[in-house]
Amino acid sequence: MKFGVVVFPGSNCDHDAYNVIAEVARQPVVFLWHDSEDLQGVDAVLVPGGFAYGDYLRTGAIARFSPVMQAVKRFAAGGGLVLGICNGFQILTESGLLPGALMRNAGLKYICKQVHLRVETTDSPFTNQLKKGAVLQIPIGHMEGNYFCEPEELGRLESEDRIAFRYATPASKITREANPNGSLSNIAGILNEGRNVLGMMPHPDRSSEALLGSADGWGIFESMIGAMEKTSR
Repeated sequence: MKFGVVVFPGSNCDHDAYNVIAEVARQPVVFLWHDSEDLQGVDAVLVPGGFAYGDYLRTGAIARFSPVMQAVKRFAAGGGLVLGICNGFQILTESGLLPGALMRNAGLKYICKQVHLRVETTDSPFTNQLKKGAVLQIPIGHMEGNYFCEPEELGRLESEDRIAFRYATPASKITREANPNGSLSNIAGILNEGRNVLGMMPHPDRSSEALLGSADGWGIFESMIGAMEKTSR
C-alpha cells in the first residue's frame, strides 16, 4: 500500500506526516505537490497541517482550488481514503469533502497544547483499531479549530455515527472545560457520508511515538493500514 502526503506552499506538518508513514508504519510514501493532479497511484492521501497558501482570505479558501485538491476530490469520490489534519481538516471543509466550517477559536487566540479526545465511533477505516469510548491524548496547534455546522447537519452527523472524536476530560466526560476552542458539541473530528474521509483538528502525526509524549495517535494510522490490507485481499 502507498500513501501520499500533499504539500502546499505553507505546509509545515508535511514531514511530520511523512515520517509517521515512512519511519513508524514502514510503508511506502510520496509527497504530492499542490500544482499537480498526479496522485502517483497512492492508496491513501494525507492532507497535513500548516498554513496552505498563507491562509490568505481564510483557512483553506485558496487551497480548495489547487490542482491536487481536484484530484483528491475525485480520489475520495472513488472511495479512496483521505485524512485531513488541522489545516487539512479546514481544507476538506472548504473543498466540500466534509460538511461545516472551522471558525476562529472562541478565545480568539492560537492554542498549542495536549488535549484529550474520546473515540465516538470505531466504524470507520480510521478508527477500527481503537476502542469506542477510549480517551486519547493528542496535541493541537491551531487558531481556527472551532467547528460549526447547521443544526440539521449536526443531527445528520450524530444519527449517522459520523462524529469520530470529541474533546473530553481524561475521565471521558464531555464538558465545556474540556473543549479548547468552542467547537460545536465538542467535535474534534468528523467523517463524510462514505466514511472514507476523516477531518480532525488534533495532530495524530505528532503523537504516534512515545518519544513525543504520547503514541495515542498511532491507532489512527494503524487503523488505515488495517483497512487497506483488508480491501487488498
